[in-house]
Amino acid sequence: MTLIILTPLMVISLGLGVLTLNDANARANDRFDRSLLSIALAISRDTALSGGDALSPKTLSLLGDTSGGPVFYHVYAPNGAYVTGYATPPVLPKTLDQNEQAQIYYDAIYRTLPVRALRYVDAMSIEGLSGDFTFTVWQDIALRNSFVRDITQRTFGIIAIIITALALSVWFGVRVGLRPLHDLQDAISQRSSRELNEIQRAVPVEVKGVVQTLNSLLSELRATLRAKDEFISNAAHQLRNPIAGVLAMSEAVRSAKTLSDMKTRSEDLVLAAQDASDLANSLLAFERAISPREIADFPIVVIDELLGELENNAQIRAADHDITLEFDLGATGCVLHADPVLLQQGVLNLIDNALCHGGAKLTKISLKTRATPAAIQVTVADDGIGIPPDKLDIATARFGQVSLSGGSGLGLPISIAVAESLGGDLTLSNSQNGLTIVMTLPTSLARQV
Repeated sequence: MTLIILTPLMVISLGLGVLTLNDANARANDRFDRSLLSIALAISRDTALSGGDALSPKTLSLLGDTSGGPVFYHVYAPNGAYVTGYATPPVLPKTLDQNEQAQIYYDAIYRTLPVRALRYVDAMSIEGLSGDFTFTVWQDIALRNSFVRDITQRTFGIIAIIITALALSVWFGVRVGLRPLHDLQDAISQRSSRELNEIQRAVPVEVKGVVQTLNSLLSELRATLRAKDEFISNAAHQLRNPIAGVLAMSEAVRSAKTLSDMKTRSEDLVLAAQDASDLANSLLAFERAISPREIADFPIVVIDELLGELENNAQIRAADHDITLEFDLGATGCVLHADPVLLQQGVLNLIDNALCHGGAKLTKISLKTRATPAAIQVTVADDGIGIPPDKLDIATARFGQVSLSGGSGLGLPISIAVAESLGGDLTLSNSQNGLTIVMTLPTSLARQV
């Protein structure tokens, strides 16, 4: 984290250093170039006054004491004749036009040393010779670079001190600020996989939200594991009787003394095994329905086509009970994300529930689908005895049995879990004409095709 914070500061500091260096170079060039121009003007004045024979003491002082070190000079007349100064001036680069302007600054080499030079042209008349006199002054550039280096070193030193102070402050702040999180991490790492109690440690205000979210997650995880344990316990209890029945029938088959007895007991064994298989399938279906899954991961199904595939199977079951079954699929063209097998199982369980628990007065069951602006509704209604209001909770509870009419007690719970897995719900209501169950699926999961 310290590196993350300091990296932008280092980049900014580097940028400031580059800007400082460029500014120092610009300022130094301007300052020293102005010095060269002042000296060139002074030499030009003295040459006009003395005819090139001598320079004034003030000008000589400027030549020796100018900032950046001594300055050298050379003057020649319009006809190219030497007037005064050093014998050979630095050569003007060929890339510069000598007639371009009255004063030209340029970098050159003078006796193997890099220098900064100024060529200055001034019109005057000396001893009958009139025209443009050329004045060249130059100075060792190393001294100028030393001046720039001194300025930038001080600036970079200040920046380095500031960055170092910031780095220490950030390091100390991060180390102290994250200490509670490290303590919290150590405390959590010492827990076993079965310790899912909420975190009770005191933490800074800044991380209380994180701890609260973690506590909420732990609470949900505890509830999920508790529900899993309860389901496994109930499943084991419910499977015990069918398995015991299968074992008893198996012993009876083995101990049968006649072929007729063996055949009769074998048929009973098959029925017992079928009951155990149905219960196991119901348990697997319920577990699959309550397992968390993203709705968008489900395939897209056409609701009426999917439920229409159930009609033949449902009609056969109804005919076995001498019950009339009516299908009215009116959610034409509606599709949604759903597990097709589970959704069919959930709706088929509603029909089976009516067949098993409708009672002696049951004569008709109807299934219809409707699409409203708010939802898709799958309704299963019967004209049976219904469920007493005080027994509705039992009917919807896992392994709940309102009456001793058979079944695993998982039919309605599976249907409820299927509806909830799709973001919907299941409602039961009694009327004078029997029981009505409505499975509602939100329109946010459906659309028209």
